[in-house]
Amino acid sequence: MKIIMLGAPGAGKGTQAKRIAEKYAIPHISTGDIFRANIKNNTELGQKAKTYMDKGELVPDELVVDLIMDRFKEADCANGYVLDGFPRTIPQAEALDKALSANNESVDFAINVEVPDENIINRMSGRRACVGCGATYHIQFNPTKVEGICDACGEKLILRDDDKPETVKNRLSVYHDQTQPLIDYYSKKGILAEVDGTQSMEDVFNSIVNVLGK
Repeated sequence: MKIIMLGAPGAGKGTQAKRIAEKYAIPHISTGDIFRANIKNNTELGQKAKTYMDKGELVPDELVVDLIMDRFKEADCANGYVLDGFPRTIPQAEALDKALSANNESVDFAINVEVPDENIINRMSGRRACVGCGATYHIQFNPTKVEGICDACGEKLILRDDDKPETVKNRLSVYHDQTQPLIDYYSKKGILAEVDGTQSMEDVFNSIVNVLGK
């Protein structure tokens, strides 16, 4: 079962991807993890990716697809995988489809975790991170015992720049421009499933399982 997770930053797709991976015993694959592993292991593809990243440039789509297809060859991908964070654009989706079809394979499901922008802004601006141990909390959904103080290590909590409302709005704007067309792309292919991401985490997961079956 080959699954792609779609959804805006803060929609909770990463959390759901991990749960899907556990339930169906398939790997949760994020492009960030693949980049880090290849760079750490000093692979040829990793070296190529690093030359772009060191210059602050985006890694070209072809190279990203090469890295991902290389990851698919590993034994744990025999029964499928959950892709998180890729593809982000139509050219990436087309490149992935082309590479998969060369092996007579295709994506089975594209799951879009749908959450309105205002909900995401409220969710993310409520996040707090510990300056000491990096633990994360939420002032509404997962508050600390003492306001502004980490339960784990007692250090103070901060609102990260990434989670400030103006930053979140910018990230959402980029997402809608780049990734929204993917929703139409997979819808036309007949493999898109939309899930209401405003439900509880458990209900979102159950909705996804209903789509995937088994």
